[in-house]
Parts: sequence; structure tokens; C-alpha cells
Amino acid sequence: MNWKKLLSYFVPINIYQKKSEINKSLEITWNNGKLVLDTENTNYSYGSLERVLRKGLFKIGFEKIRSYNSILVLGVAGGCVIKTLANEIKFEGNITAVEIDSDIIELANQYFGLNKFKNLTIIIDDAEQFVKKTQNTYNLIIVDIFQDNVMPDFLFYENFVINLQKIIKADGIILFNTIATTMIEEIRNDRFVKQMQIRNITVERFPNIEGKNELLILKNKI
Repeated sequence: MNWKKLLSYFVPINIYQKKSEINKSLEITWNNGKLVLDTENTNYSYGSLERVLRKGLFKIGFEKIRSYNSILVLGVAGGCVIKTLANEIKFEGNITAVEIDSDIIELANQYFGLNKFKNLTIIIDDAEQFVKKTQNTYNLIIVDIFQDNVMPDFLFYENFVINLQKIIKADGIILFNTIATTMIEEIRNDRFVKQMQIRNITVERFPNIEGKNELLILKNKI
């Protein structure tokens, strides 16, 4: 019997910690009987984040997602959204996942079996640069990029959105996971949504997911 797993139902048990140049601290922890990936200030995979992204995918519709050919994931962490796509939704198309932090991919492979998904291609790259240069297009783009509990500014720049529009199929969907714990972050999200509407993009907003996340579902107006 795994006593650390059993004890984790009462108190989280950290089993591994690693310094990361990008995310500072990466931690593997038993929590409520599950292995999770955390940074210093937030859950990165298989805890609350897994529930947040699953709710977003549910809003889009599992059957609809199964009909897609290609999905792009920007921000991999431990790969919980990929596990949901493959194991729960039974998505059989191609998944391209872009992650800037190679240390995270190393942990995801070792502790969460990320390298076992056959329809997955992992690319170590900066998501901002990747969307500028890729020639591929996707049915669904999942944006889930954080450095610890902070979202990089480029995610809310107009150029980033323009590049996303170039690589999303005409009837495609962008699932954008944001965090809004302060008034400044709420104002940032409001401004971003207004920018999207100006660019002829419809936005569905789902605030207060797991307390602090706001999911945005973006679609081109047809």
C-alpha cells in the first residue's frame, strides 16, 4: 500500500521538488489520493486546474470535440487537459502541445505518463513565437499559459489574437483559461473581451470557475 497516497487524504505529501528557470519551483505532491503538479503559488495540473479545463471542454461539447481533426494546446504543464481529451473525451485526432519549460515536460513524462499518448506531439517553444510561425490550422486551440500564478502580458496583446485567428479554422473554437483575482485582472479581461468583439469574435464568459478562474470561449462570427 502506498502510505503517502493514503496519508494525502488528510494532508498533502510533497514527494519531489525542482527548481525551474521559468516557473521557479515545480512540486510533485500527493493530494487527496492523486498526484498533482504545483508551483509555489498555484496548481499546475491534476488538481483544480484539471477541473477548470474539463468544465471548459464540457461547455464546448465532448461530441463536438470528438469530430475535430486537430487540437493545439498552448501551455502543457503536467498534461491534464491532454489526458482528459484522450481518455475521457476519446479524441483520436492530432494533438499538438506547446510548452516553453522543458523541466515541466520531464516531470510530466515521469510522473503522469505524458509521453504515452500516441496522437500527441510535444514542441518546446515559446507559444507567442509558435503561433507566429506555424503554418498549420486547428479546430480547437486551448490557451492555458501561466508562470506560477501570473499570466504573461503577451496573451492579451492584439498581435497574439491576430495570430490565433490565422491558425484557427473558420468554424473553430479557442478555449482561453484566465485568472481574475484582482480588480486589475478583471479590468484586463473586460478590455480583452471588448477587443475580441471589435475583431468580430464572439465571446462566452464563464467567471468564478473553481473560485478564481474565468474561462473564455472565443469563436469567429460566421
